[in-house]
Amino acid sequence: MLFTLRSKSVFCETSRYILLYNLLFADTVLLALSQLMYILAVCRIRLTYPVCGVFAMLTNLTNVISPLTLVVMSLERYVSVCYPLRHATIITIRNTGVAICVVWIFSLLNVLIRICLLLNFIFEELQSLQMTDYCSDIAMILGPLSDLYDRIYTYFVFILASVAITSSYVGVMVAARSASTDKASAQKARNTLLLHLVQLGLSLLSTMHTSIVVSLATILQRLIIVRIKNVFYVFIFILPRCLCSLIYGLRDQTIRPALMYHLCGQLKLSSLNSQ
Repeated sequence: MLFTLRSKSVFCETSRYILLYNLLFADTVLLALSQLMYILAVCRIRLTYPVCGVFAMLTNLTNVISPLTLVVMSLERYVSVCYPLRHATIITIRNTGVAICVVWIFSLLNVLIRICLLLNFIFEELQSLQMTDYCSDIAMILGPLSDLYDRIYTYFVFILASVAITSSYVGVMVAARSASTDKASAQKARNTLLLHLVQLGLSLLSTMHTSIVVSLATILQRLIIVRIKNVFYVFIFILPRCLCSLIYGLRDQTIRPALMYHLCGQLKLSSLNSQ
């Protein structure tokens, strides 16, 4: 899918596809990091706190990109329906790049704050920097301040993204009743925003999963927590991000031919090589 979004000039010159590429890129990096940490845990490999901290911070960085990018994509759909004459002047390649930079800077600030909270933890009291547990973002929540900040930031992102996408959806619904609005375009934008709401719910579940697991860890046994984390990993981390690229690839009339061409081309090439 990432290759498809760079295969034609229309994908590189349209704001909607640029935002989609940013969303899929962040999700791909997050999946790769999550898969790496999962394999390390399965192989019973324990890392040091500095190495695990790098993995955890990169995971936190890319994990927040998804809901924030969905907010920008929803605003782009809102402008395209409610202000069609000004869409070309508002949603430009330059403005899209600025919006993507703001999203990454906002996520990076979150990581920097988490690093500062980790530095306040008294590592000298530890006998060794070798971790006693397997590496995960939960294992790097050291101290009550880190836990409190994680909860506040998660709730803030949840409320911000929910209000932005819901407001965009309501705005499109109101515009769809106007006689001057293209009904087909409004209906398509409304369906897209509904998809964004579903994606947002799944993405925010992955964002909130740390807080949920930490809360459950105080009342449940470790074995049950491990099983819950495995279920969360499949249904909250992997499945939504895999469905995201599939849904967009099949829904969009511009992406679908290019995606099917590359998929079928690869299948034909592999079959010829096998023969």
